[in-house]
Amino acid sequence: MTPVERFRELLAIPTVSHIDTSRTDMARFEEFHAALSRLYPLVHTHLERDVVAGHSLLYRWKGASPTDPLVLLAHQDVVDTEGQVWTRDPFAAVVEGEGAQATLYARGAIDDKGALVAILEAVEQALAEGVVPSTDVWLAFGHDEETLGTGARAMARVLAERGVRPALVLDEGGAVVEGALPGVAAPTAMVGVAERGTATFDLIAREAGGHASTPPRFPATARLARAIDRLRRRPFPRRLAAPVRAMLASAAPHAAEPLRTVFRRAKVTAPALTAAFAALGPETNALVRTTAVVTRLEGSAGDNVLATTARATVNVRLLTGDTVSDAAIHLRRAVADPLIDIELRHGGDPSPVSPWQGQAWRRLATAVAETLGDDVVTLPYLQLGASDSRFYTDLTPHVYRFTPFHLTREERDALHAPDERIRVEVWLRGIRFYRELLAS
Repeated sequence: MTPVERFRELLAIPTVSHIDTSRTDMARFEEFHAALSRLYPLVHTHLERDVVAGHSLLYRWKGASPTDPLVLLAHQDVVDTEGQVWTRDPFAAVVEGEGAQATLYARGAIDDKGALVAILEAVEQALAEGVVPSTDVWLAFGHDEETLGTGARAMARVLAERGVRPALVLDEGGAVVEGALPGVAAPTAMVGVAERGTATFDLIAREAGGHASTPPRFPATARLARAIDRLRRRPFPRRLAAPVRAMLASAAPHAAEPLRTVFRRAKVTAPALTAAFAALGPETNALVRTTAVVTRLEGSAGDNVLATTARATVNVRLLTGDTVSDAAIHLRRAVADPLIDIELRHGGDPSPVSPWQGQAWRRLATAVAETLGDDVVTLPYLQLGASDSRFYTDLTPHVYRFTPFHLTREERDALHAPDERIRVEVWLRGIRFYRELLAS
């Protein structure tokens, strides 16, 4: 079989995870594990494998020395396609087009089986060539990154108990993109040196209830709607966090004037920069402020019954420097209604910031230049979404988030959305990136 054929077979297994774990079909994960063992025989002959937290997979490839190991993360699970309108079967893993335009459509093609399978391809190839890495290499493949992250948390705990102190941890994250920053024409490898924190709050309005034929003047649903609109109209303040300042400083030599000077003098130009980033679009807006958005609404169970409890779920993503407590205070001030209860369901503060210089950083930048293009500029970046990497920051300060694929704006927009896809040539190049990283 070819690498692409193996990739397609693994994409066809719907390893969908759910917050409500009773809905997760764990038999699909067992099917996925069996396929991995069959498709990558050298990996499963030469590497030690532990099954952690039920279905997460932790591999150890013994190197010449156990010190300063490399840890590569990815996750097996994918998000559900329910309610999405795909133009192809999301688990048929079809390839369309020819040559450089050949594209593989499937749920998980990028997030995150693309990285998981590319890592295994790189290790299998290296084993076939008799490679012995200079240090231990660990592969940690979580099973519930899209939901609870219990697998990653458990694997990080196992590594800590075994005294593993990585020189470098690499997880999914930014990609090679074009046009990420205004004024920068070169393609950029966006390497996450930190990620935003996450928190889930509930806004709750309560009332006595009753029949919908005799509604009160201001029912719970109306009170809740007002609170949601107030939150929307009062966003968190804008500012330049340390990882974003580092991104601008690193990008400045590659930017055209006058933006080169604007980026270099970010301390002075911060008000104008943050205003521009907020206006440019959702991604750049999320780089300069904590964001909050209502994702779920609940009310009455009946069409003709007044809601005794109306609830809105608010997903908050915390900018570096903000905390869950800060977010709670902001929500209370924005809603400005003592009759709206605000309850924290769960949350975690932003990750520590990893250095964007030094040996670990140079190792990544070199692998990018050697395999993804010597014209690609490696930039530090604030990871906007949460990843399994947040559980590994106690093991080492060198935790990075980068997926070695060159993605267009449309391809990035398809993550967690219909018609997720990756160009075959781009995915194969990602394998070479991991080979280079393993050899460095």
